[in-house]
Amino acid sequence: MFVIRISSLGPDGMALFPFILVKHRKPGLTLLNHERIHLRQQAELGIFPFYLWYFLEYLIRRLQYRHHYRAYRNISFEREAFAHEDDTQYLQYRRWWSFWAYLTRNAD
Repeated sequence: MFVIRISSLGPDGMALFPFILVKHRKPGLTLLNHERIHLRQQAELGIFPFYLWYFLEYLIRRLQYRHHYRAYRNISFEREAFAHEDDTQYLQYRRWWSFWAYLTRNAD
């Protein structure tokens, strides 16, 4: 994992395989774990398919919820990452394609 600080980054963090981009000088463990989960998702799907799926699912959720933040929080990749971001051991026991179970769960 390579962490790169970009002070002008919009969100606090972003996974762009194989990098984690962070806004602040000292990102918290929760943020880093959240982004590491995204790196695993990207490794499973491949980088381009991950971002294509992410974007298409965001568009669907945006139409569904009509609100940016609710759409973002309901993307399956985000649901999994938010659900396990506090569990630093999660990636050690996580099964492949675990995000799939979050396609039908709502984060509302």
